[in-house]
Amino acid sequence: MTFTAMPVDRWWEGDRVDNFEPSGWATGGGWMTHGNAEYRYANTAILSVTALEAPVIVTSDQFDEHLSETFRRLRMRPGMLQRIAGVQERRWWPEGFGFADAAATAGAKALSEAGVDARDVGLLINTSVSRAYLEPSTAVAIHHALDLPPSALNFDIANACLGFVNGIQVAANMIDAGQIRYALIVAGESSRAAQQTTIERLRRADSTRDDVREQFATLTLGSGAAAMVLAAAGSHHQEHRLIGGVSRAATQHHELCVGDNTRMRTDAKGLLDAGVGLAEATWAHAGSWDWQNMDLYVMHQVSAAHTRSVVRRLGLDPRRVPETFPLWGNVGPASLPMTLAHHAGSLHSGDRVLCMGVGSGLNTCALEVVW
Repeated sequence: MTFTAMPVDRWWEGDRVDNFEPSGWATGGGWMTHGNAEYRYANTAILSVTALEAPVIVTSDQFDEHLSETFRRLRMRPGMLQRIAGVQERRWWPEGFGFADAAATAGAKALSEAGVDARDVGLLINTSVSRAYLEPSTAVAIHHALDLPPSALNFDIANACLGFVNGIQVAANMIDAGQIRYALIVAGESSRAAQQTTIERLRRADSTRDDVREQFATLTLGSGAAAMVLAAAGSHHQEHRLIGGVSRAATQHHELCVGDNTRMRTDAKGLLDAGVGLAEATWAHAGSWDWQNMDLYVMHQVSAAHTRSVVRRLGLDPRRVPETFPLWGNVGPASLPMTLAHHAGSLHSGDRVLCMGVGSGLNTCALEVVW
């Protein structure tokens, strides 16, 4: 990774940047980097990527029906989830089947498809937003469920919807360094509890229009799981090489979307504007990468408004940007690998794929893969 840091004397003078400028500096707290953090890989490949769809379909019409009295009382039009976000339905896991179960199931499937024995896994990273406890990590339950060896490192990486891509970055660094042979990245998400609690809260007689707007994004979430197996390139046939990419932060926007296990408070317009601005700034400074004509752009799936804005601002061909949010909703960090897995069958050897995501906080990343 390359960066240009602020001189020490300017740091002690308290010189810093407080406002995000798409065409200039990016702030990282008390220091600055010009452009993006860039990384390249020499010996890491994807062996498999798999998606697990939750089986219970919950439509946006059902949510509108649950909130019909609230909409009448507040004189709000139903249908916002489909009209504004483009989410027609999302999925829930059955009662008693948790997100860690889903992540472990997806992980087992990915290992099987890669032809990798669980005993050979050197690293497990869980990247789920969903979590039952502050400690221990969710990764330990998944490690146990998959019967991974005691030698396998296991931990969580939490970075909102960008977590899965960050997991790939960490695993690839360890593979390139020769520390491990195989890595398993997983994410399992469940939106059922948060959405049920949100609907119950919005149905109260004292709920307001501001409450509906602030908690609207919670109702766009979905449930699902994804897993990916990474290995040293050349160790298997038909592997898909990781090339590298860029990352960038705009953490002055860290309060635009804040969530816990029962609710998510979101400034939807502020988050859209800041997120698209961050993506545009990242793109503008990715000069050493030729990404304008990729074969496929796999974006983190948020909403229709987000996808169309990014496509328009970056000048992408919308036909090369698949959408899964209409039927799955926003499945957090699992949405990008789920989308990649869903469309992997249409890719040919040598196709160039760009994985792109913006996570609450805000952080963004673009990662190139040659299929």
